[in-house]
Amino acid sequence: MIGGGTSIAFAPLVPWWVLFAFAGVAGALVLAGLYMRARGILFRALAAALLWGILANPSLVDELREPLRDIAVVVVDESPSQQLDGRRQLNAEALATVREKLRQMTGLEVRTVRIGLDRAEDGTLLFGPLERALAEVPRKRLAGIIAITDGQLHDAAGTAGAAGGPLHVLLTGGKSESDRRLVVESAPAYGLLGKPLTVTIRLDDGAARPGDSAVVRIARDGKPWRRFSVRPNASVPVEIVLDRRGQTFFELEVGPGRDELTLENNRRVVTINAIRDRLRVLLVSGEPHPGQRSWRNILKSDPGVDLVHFTILRPPEKRDMTPVNELALISFPVRELFQEKLDQFHLIIFDRYRRRGVIRSVYLQNIADFVRRGGALMVAAGPAYAGPLSLAHTAIGPLLPGRPTGEVYRRGFRAKRTDQGKRHPVTARLSGAGVGPQPWGRWFRQIDAAAERGNILLGGLGGRPLLILDRAGKGRVAQLLSDQAWLWDRGFEGGGPQAEMLRRVSHWLMKEPELEEEYLVARIRNRRLEVLRRSLKPVNRPVRVEAPDGGAIEVPLKDRGDGTAAGSRPVERPGLYRVIDGPLNAMAAIGSLNPREMADVRTTDRNVQPAVRARGGSIVWLGETGVPEIRRVEPDRRVSGAGGVSGRWIGLRRNGDYVVTGIRDIPLMAGFAALLLALLPMLIGWRREGQ
Repeated sequence: MIGGGTSIAFAPLVPWWVLFAFAGVAGALVLAGLYMRARGILFRALAAALLWGILANPSLVDELREPLRDIAVVVVDESPSQQLDGRRQLNAEALATVREKLRQMTGLEVRTVRIGLDRAEDGTLLFGPLERALAEVPRKRLAGIIAITDGQLHDAAGTAGAAGGPLHVLLTGGKSESDRRLVVESAPAYGLLGKPLTVTIRLDDGAARPGDSAVVRIARDGKPWRRFSVRPNASVPVEIVLDRRGQTFFELEVGPGRDELTLENNRRVVTINAIRDRLRVLLVSGEPHPGQRSWRNILKSDPGVDLVHFTILRPPEKRDMTPVNELALISFPVRELFQEKLDQFHLIIFDRYRRRGVIRSVYLQNIADFVRRGGALMVAAGPAYAGPLSLAHTAIGPLLPGRPTGEVYRRGFRAKRTDQGKRHPVTARLSGAGVGPQPWGRWFRQIDAAAERGNILLGGLGGRPLLILDRAGKGRVAQLLSDQAWLWDRGFEGGGPQAEMLRRVSHWLMKEPELEEEYLVARIRNRRLEVLRRSLKPVNRPVRVEAPDGGAIEVPLKDRGDGTAAGSRPVERPGLYRVIDGPLNAMAAIGSLNPREMADVRTTDRNVQPAVRARGGSIVWLGETGVPEIRRVEPDRRVSGAGGVSGRWIGLRRNGDYVVTGIRDIPLMAGFAALLLALLPMLIGWRREGQ
């Protein structure tokens, strides 16, 4: 046992109030004796004091103490920004030097806390891990904290309370660092399909000179899209357009500047979800029939559809005595619909339409041009499609994939999926298979047509085409060669998936990505990259994946027989993964697309200053001064200053904490000897008074 502490303790034989009363009476008598100049009064006062001491029972307490070593906490930042060229070596050398200097100090325990290894999405967290480490360190033993970092920290400074030793921050860089970085100041999360959006960017470049400019390249879903010139250190609005529903990835990239710490922050990724405002549908019914209400109910039940529906009840050639003002509430706005406002619609449906002169040839030509420019057309054919008044004999005819033969079959049949229909996303997963013990209900009329092109998804009587999908220019066309789909809606013979089938056909016509025949989609779930490939032909080959670090991997796919092939593989590195299969590509992200850690890698003291002020300590720029001298200082002395081998020094407190291992108690006024010692001055005083 080394070290110790000595004190006096009292264990009175009588209550303290008796001792105080005794002391008061004795003090009064002594004062009276001094006033009267009584002989021997000093000896009597000494006797009273000794007697009071006997009653107070003092003892000498000697503590046996074992000193405890102080604790120094070294925090080393190993985040990605610390792995830059030059900074990695400086970080390692500073850690080795600090640990060696601390190892040479006696009575000091060193604990190391490493941060940044988990690559957290919200950046480098220093003060949270430091607080958890300090929770195990008694504050009386904390000599101080030495943090080796670049200052790019992203948690609240000063969360580790100010109690305990000082905080010294060694910054692994210089004050004059410069780096070019691309910043996305604002970007919408959602946007309307086909409508322009604005993304605001800024190119920060401290090394730029007046008149400098840089070229920013934008790729949309992995394909080059735009490039333009920007001036550094100024906000620039960029107009973008979403061309398909769902998630779209915009990758913005700028070339290197004069001074660069890393090129990783020269690239930003913006993700925007495109939504369709509303689907505007024009439904033209040639004549009333039982299926007309089914069409209307299906379209009106969708809250995303604006429906304009007209039924032509009376052809112009019909003449009778009915007054004109009783024919209709409003006149049929043919010119307004088919010329002035045609481009405001997304989909036009002709249901059992026949030529009657209401829609003139020039308007039908407008519809054909509308489809070729990117519009959508669906024709649900009735018996008139096989006759001379058929739409096939108009400007729309060349767009229709099924050319009528003139035959109309009026006997029962069941619609069945063709080989293409079993793989096409419109019909592949329709409820029920259309075969087996519970087939779809029968229809009783089919218009015969020769399929000249397109994909035949459903076959009818004798395998003849029943549902055909095709492309025309930039637009799409669907053809249903029967007017009795409504029997499914009524549940005849068990019915069938009429509403779902027509909904999918409408969405395919509107180019919904999920219903494309050739489609590639990727997503990450539970740290696995899952790839789904849709095709009308079996796919049993791997797809190539470009990882965030630039490397390439493969994901094998296995065809499932329903028009899809799937595969997956584990992934760990955060970032954007690009899946490529020929002309198709898809993207999936894990973690943050724009890591906060790499947004700005310049060394800074801004984030650590509040904590250093709260705890006391210092900030040292290693790139300019090197590792400072480390000293042990007393608790009331300053913890940093000038001098030392590097021009500065930092101090760790010497707390002198200990643990008591034993106590030795020695009575001072106990036993017969103490009583004799008290009686001796009393006898001397009595003798002096008797002389």
